[in-house]
Amino acid sequence: MNYTSTYSCTNLHWLSFAFYRRTLLLCILLVCCYTGFNQSIAISDKAVIPKPVDTIVIVNPKVVVTQERDKEYNDDEILITLNVPRIGSVEMMAYIYGEDAYLPVKDLFDFLKISNTLSAGLDSVYGTFINPASTYVVDKVNNRIIYQGNVFELQPNDLIRTETNLYLHSNYFEKVFGLECFFNFRALSITLNTKLELPAIREMQIELMRKNISSLKGERIADTTINRTYHMFRAGMMDWAISSNQLSTAPGFTTASLGIGAVVAGGETNLFLNYNSQIPLSLRQQYFSWRYVNNNQPALRQVTIGKLNTQSISSIFAPVTGIQVTNTPTTYRRSFGSYTLSNITQPGWTVELYINNVLLNYTKADAAGFFRFEVPLVYGSSILILRFYGPLGEEQTQEQTMNIPFNFVPVNQLEYTITAGVVNNDSHGVFTRALLNYGLTKRITVGGGMEYLSTISSGKVIPFVTASARLGSFTLLSAEHAYGVRSKASLNFHLFTNLQFDVNYTRFNKHQVAVLYNYLEERRISISMPFRTRTIASFTRFILNQYSTAPNPLLKQSPIYKFTSAELLLSAIYKNISSNFTTSALFNEFGNPAVYSSFSLSFRIPGGIRLIPRAQYEFKKKNFNMLKAEGEKNISRNCYLGLYLEKDLVNNINYAGASFRYNLQFAQTSFSTRQSKQYSTTNESAHGSLVYTNKYLQAGNQANVGKGGLVIAPFLDMNCNGRRDTGEPKVSGLKMKVNGGRTTRNDKDTTFRIMNLEAYNSYYIELDKNSFDNVAWIMKKLSIRVAINANEVKIIEVPVAVVGEVSGSVLFKDNKGSKGLGRITIKIYNSDSSLAGQTVTEADGYFSFLGLAPGVYTARIDPAQLQTLNMQSPDIKSFVIKQGREGDVVDGLEFTLQMGK
Repeated sequence: MNYTSTYSCTNLHWLSFAFYRRTLLLCILLVCCYTGFNQSIAISDKAVIPKPVDTIVIVNPKVVVTQERDKEYNDDEILITLNVPRIGSVEMMAYIYGEDAYLPVKDLFDFLKISNTLSAGLDSVYGTFINPASTYVVDKVNNRIIYQGNVFELQPNDLIRTETNLYLHSNYFEKVFGLECFFNFRALSITLNTKLELPAIREMQIELMRKNISSLKGERIADTTINRTYHMFRAGMMDWAISSNQLSTAPGFTTASLGIGAVVAGGETNLFLNYNSQIPLSLRQQYFSWRYVNNNQPALRQVTIGKLNTQSISSIFAPVTGIQVTNTPTTYRRSFGSYTLSNITQPGWTVELYINNVLLNYTKADAAGFFRFEVPLVYGSSILILRFYGPLGEEQTQEQTMNIPFNFVPVNQLEYTITAGVVNNDSHGVFTRALLNYGLTKRITVGGGMEYLSTISSGKVIPFVTASARLGSFTLLSAEHAYGVRSKASLNFHLFTNLQFDVNYTRFNKHQVAVLYNYLEERRISISMPFRTRTIASFTRFILNQYSTAPNPLLKQSPIYKFTSAELLLSAIYKNISSNFTTSALFNEFGNPAVYSSFSLSFRIPGGIRLIPRAQYEFKKKNFNMLKAEGEKNISRNCYLGLYLEKDLVNNINYAGASFRYNLQFAQTSFSTRQSKQYSTTNESAHGSLVYTNKYLQAGNQANVGKGGLVIAPFLDMNCNGRRDTGEPKVSGLKMKVNGGRTTRNDKDTTFRIMNLEAYNSYYIELDKNSFDNVAWIMKKLSIRVAINANEVKIIEVPVAVVGEVSGSVLFKDNKGSKGLGRITIKIYNSDSSLAGQTVTEADGYFSFLGLAPGVYTARIDPAQLQTLNMQSPDIKSFVIKQGREGDVVDGLEFTLQMGK
């Protein structure tokens, strides 16, 4: 009862308050209605009484125009932002009257790349609109627009002329020219939309196409280009490695290697010394090469002396010491078509693919170590390099001459490669090979040559011919015939669905002895296809190989045997889980086929541990023959630990192993052990490098011999002469990007070191113009193209110019006083009367210009503009920009304009 009583009193109080509030609102509403009624009567009275006006006189040298404006509206020239989709934004002067915007015809058409000419009296603009036949005239004298023969009459206030420009109401740009303008008064911006293909858009598309073509050709435009240099001698790089192995069942052994890279007589010089405690030292273990490269000489681009990697028809299992000359460039030249390259490495390792020292792609090996690339075909003989990187900086390199069957040369070009030397084996046979390729058409390349090997018992000279052709859009065909040795053909067929067929057939002469394989025929079919969904990326491949052996010439009756192998591989990645399932089979005429499957998984568990379980199943025995589990973890950025357990079910042996790696700044170190009941092994290793730069040696933990590097050193260019003089300090804060290598920043000396750059390739460095907070520090050239020398670190000093600023105002003076005048061009001249820069005043007459080097300058208004406007200004201002770390500012320059006589 008490609760209800309390509630009733509170509710009554609230109703009383609501009554008074409603009464007050009603009174206010009545007053507003009465006031609005009186205002409506006043507005009605104004409708019959002539409207008071202000007379605004806009002065022009030849015409004085009187225009009427309402008192309640203000008009002025102000700076607005013009946005044009697909082109960009620009700040532009506009004439604002009320909530209407007027755009300068000439300035707008200049931005859109539309042909236009402004008359001397600023009373008309004429030209052609997109199409040369579509002429137009915007005529202030007759207050009309003529476009394609159509006449558009204008209202008196639709076209406004000021002292410096001619403005048209924004609505007419859409009505006449199809340029739809949306004016946002609050943001002071105009968005221009059109369905027309404006010249500015077409020009940007053409420029983009040119950039894309240049990118495909490996060409990019840079502000600064630093070409290759050729030195008689220059010290460069040194790599070292040492490894020690201890065995429980045999004596241990130690291996060591030392690589030295330098520049001698303008060429890349590499020396690799190898030592093994179990093998006596011999020259066969050592490696030396001198390589001279000049891609600008079409007749002879490469000369290599020393140990060579050669393509050969004959079986040569040792390097050749000699000389090789060719006119094939080291650069990457894209052809058409592609093929699939696949191999096996360590699980989870990153693999990089280089062709002719150009990084084309990279990928990550799956749980079984399988990886693949879609390798684009390139013109000419190419060097393929695969680089493998482990989870903690391990690095391995596999280099081979790309012996792909499809070899294309640009049309009407002839390329040659000539090799001569001695084989580094016990027989020391003389080897010579000459190869010619000619681009017959864009789709057909023909070639031929001769090969000679003195150790072949018969047929020492092997002439051969080759051909490669593109049939249609998805088929590649190649063929080769080596007289007395073999004939082979290859077919590659690629579909839109990425389904790829590869068919290879080789038949050997049954009496040949150049190729040591005891084969009569080789057949190979490969079918591969990637699959991809939103969550799963997979790749499947089926390979079928068949070999038939040749009769043994030492036996009177030697049968011919056939062997067939097949492999089905499925690799898939789902989120962070990588899997690999491979089934292999080997069949022969004796029966007893061997069929087994391998399965691997790789995934992460909490704690940052990566687990890799593996298993192998043999179908004949119907059981597993191997089980293995690995665990890996990065303990820190430079420390890695791995453990594994393995069960050999065939021999009933258990294995356990561990590996530990730690990266120091000057070396990579590792320790590994493998234990079982029968034996144990232990290995310790370390490797690193030394780099010579500007009289200093710097240690590193990556191999560098045969590669190049850069040191980027920014400095304050106090006198803005583009080179570093005595007393000009280093500067920190630079931000940059480079398309390759490994970049490290040294905060102590403010430099960037970029290492592991491929020799004879060009890299692009992009400097961020917003790197520094001080607006007086500017970089005039923001992109640098650098050609890399082998075994050399180039030092590039980046000048950061310290510039000054000048500012002031331009006033127009007449009988009524003076006011700021916009759109006036101020030109600034050096002490030798050359133009240093120019700027345009804002609507209130203010101007500023930043970017002046220390020195003496003069400033004046553009004489040509003064003549056009029929104005005069006797003022010529002199000023001095002083040299200083923070730049200099000169302000207060004032110019006064008057009407000419």
